[in-house]
Amino acid sequence: MGAGGERDGSSVPDEVWEEFLRTSAEGAGDAPKEPSARAREAAGRLRAGRAEPTPWRAHAPGRPARSSRRRRGWYAAGFVASLVLLVVALDPGGVVDWSGGDPAGKPLAQETERPEQAPPAEPGGRATLDEPFRGSPAARWENGTAGIHVPAAEATGRMTKAEVARALARSRDFLAASGLDPAVLRGGRPEKAIALMNPHQRDVTAFVTTALRAPDEEHDPLLLFSRFDPARARPVGDVVKTRGRISYREGRRGALEVTADVTYVYPVAPAGGGDEVVRVIVRRETVMSWDDPSKVITEEGTFSLLSYKTDMTNGGCDDVTGYFRPEFGGGGAGVGTGGEAVDPYDRTGPITEGRDGCGTATRS
Repeated sequence: MGAGGERDGSSVPDEVWEEFLRTSAEGAGDAPKEPSARAREAAGRLRAGRAEPTPWRAHAPGRPARSSRRRRGWYAAGFVASLVLLVVALDPGGVVDWSGGDPAGKPLAQETERPEQAPPAEPGGRATLDEPFRGSPAARWENGTAGIHVPAAEATGRMTKAEVARALARSRDFLAASGLDPAVLRGGRPEKAIALMNPHQRDVTAFVTTALRAPDEEHDPLLLFSRFDPARARPVGDVVKTRGRISYREGRRGALEVTADVTYVYPVAPAGGGDEVVRVIVRRETVMSWDDPSKVITEEGTFSLLSYKTDMTNGGCDDVTGYFRPEFGGGGAGVGTGGEAVDPYDRTGPITEGRDGCGTATRS
């Protein structure tokens, strides 16, 4: 593409080019101006090694590694996003249907392994109460637990195939109870999720108790649970889009180690009414250990938490309140000093350690 918006002899049809120009103009108007926020290390640097669950006769339980990055930013520039869309449209792979069909189409197949590239740009447009995922790659994701791939169970370590299948199912139950439960999303206490956690893992129990009672920078419940401040935001509809996967391997002391890497997309509107819809995007990596009761102090049907990392966009990054506090009205934050642009839909790598400074999310 040449300067000034010329096509340089492109074979793109006139009607498609006109639609691109219109979308570019509209997209830039919908997007907040260069938003960003202070990325805060909520729970300290991620430790190099994983913690261990409490073995029998041990003096103290392990302390799970945890970290968090918070990004309040949304689109860096609407025109840039639209430009990416045109580039994708010109790709010989035919990602966009030139015949005018719905580019969202049917849901994507489940994610069975780490993707090699971020999802392409979606057609622009503002999210609405009727179409809360409009303009988001999540429009093609599955709903709720259907977007979380659970692998086939095989006998592993001390566990039979049936026991592994049960542990995987309970692991997904925890993801649903901590990130999808409607009552919890509206600010409730995540009792079902807590019930699946080993009550004898003292550091984790103390962390959860303090985080829900008196959250602070060292005790932020959002690292594990998705909760919105009911005085600030209300979920739009009853659908949360998800994309991610569960994997497993034999762990220490005969345990089954289960790792979950899931991104959740939550559309919300102002609590006091109105039709503005924004999206909060949360990615969590959680490692759970389903332990051998003969070697580790645990309860039947519960797991020990080995590590947890969280990356969130537009969830608020000022004082820790224990709730997501999304910004409405265009997200009036300015560009952060030295901040980097990050795509919250990019799942090609693991969640990295928290960064100092400010960041800008390239899309919502």
